Amino acid sequence: MLATQLRQKDALFYFVAYPAEDLLRKVRFISRYYDRHEYIAPERVPEGDDIAAFIASIERKDNAFQRELSRTKIRAIKNFYETAVQQPPIPGTVLLFTAERLRFTPVSPFESVGDLVEPQQKYLIIDGQHRLAALEFYMREHPDEARTIAVPCIIFDGRSEDFAAEMFVIINSTPTRINRSHLIDLYEKVTFVEPDAWIASQMVRLLYEEPDSPLRYRINRLGGRSRKDKWILQSELYAELHRWIKSDTAALGIPLRKSMHNVRRYYDAVRDFLKAVQAVLHEAWGNEQYMVTRSVTLRALIRVGADLATTDPDPVESRAERWVRRLVPWTSLLREFRAEGFSERFAARGQSERVEAIYRRLASLIGISPRSR
Repeated sequence: MLATQLRQKDALFYFVAYPAEDLLRKVRFISRYYDRHEYIAPERVPEGDDIAAFIASIERKDNAFQRELSRTKIRAIKNFYETAVQQPPIPGTVLLFTAERLRFTPVSPFESVGDLVEPQQKYLIIDGQHRLAALEFYMREHPDEARTIAVPCIIFDGRSEDFAAEMFVIINSTPTRINRSHLIDLYEKVTFVEPDAWIASQMVRLLYEEPDSPLRYRINRLGGRSRKDKWILQSELYAELHRWIKSDTAALGIPLRKSMHNVRRYYDAVRDFLKAVQAVLHEAWGNEQYMVTRSVTLRALIRVGADLATTDPDPVESRAERWVRRLVPWTSLLREFRAEGFSERFAARGQSERVEAIYRRLASLIGISPRSR
């Protein structure tokens, strides 16, 4: 197929005007799901709803980077294809990826225009899944019209799938384009993320996965779409851990390195602290009649844990037991942390203010001077 080879700095990629029918045969629709009981099964497909059936059949992988497809969005785009006359139906490029190294042969007298051999495997779609899904249904209902459409495509080849994930994050790194928890979950694949953000994202992952984590499987990694009983949003936990690490970095005056050693060091500290909280407030831990394991309190607890790790870090070997003794005064707060009347006891104008009020109450009771945030 005829392609234009483009160079930007050290990156080589290709522009192709792909005939719609050929392109739909060469792309692979996938979406992300979360393993370890986090999978959201497709909703029951209404009879006769071809779009819902198509979405339900899409391959789902826990290491994919794409979002779930939206029926509403696909229908809206398909309707646009059907009604657009003077406007081009697909004016923007679709971004495709293949790990295969494609062979490009220039056509004389040009150096950057030539024949590009298609990959043997299907392309991953970095950007444009909804547009191509809508094109699939437009093709089914209006095959003659759809065959006249050439889809502008940019093709990236010969890299790992992490390159495609990073490109996806670059394109979608705004609150309106990608769920915040989804973005955090992809940070480990992205090279440009700062070390403190990378470490915080890895800590969240360990707190969710590790058998010794008091928050194991209790972190809501799917944002508002989770139907499981979770205690805290991944994005909320990440924000508190990120704050902790940035504070340490500012105090040290030197940046941290991206390393699993640093991740483990911080993970061990937060794990030991939460285990100490669990031991002291065992009656309320995970008990729905109390607010101890609700997000508003867990956020405040992480702030105390950051302070405690700074003021009483060593020796590490006896840290967990030492912190249990340090937190014993919190047993007097059990009545205050009952769910009934909690909002009145910690009155605030909003959730952020309530988190700060709880943090100050907890910190002052164990002799820690609350820091201004």
